[in-house]
Amino acid sequence: MCVPPEHPCLPGHFPGHPLVPGVLLLEHVAKALRDWRAQRLARVLEAKFLAPLHPGEHAEVELGDAAGRIRFEIRREDIVLARGLIEGAA
Repeated sequence: MCVPPEHPCLPGHFPGHPLVPGVLLLEHVAKALRDWRAQRLARVLEAKFLAPLHPGEHAEVELGDAAGRIRFEIRREDIVLARGLIEGAA
């Protein structure tokens, strides 16, 4: 995933020093879930944002099974940007 510098949400998140908002990161998690299991994101049980993603930077979303739930991790190279648990639904 890569959020382009001209994305409409960036000017307000933070003017002069844009960061990709957490809600947009979660949108990419939802897309990954649709691609992986053809499920929609039903609920975010836990989300921790550990490091920023700047516009134009590339990151990867990883999903995995976690005792009936789905864990996610968003990474830029070896840096964990966000992680958490979600639930999917048909």
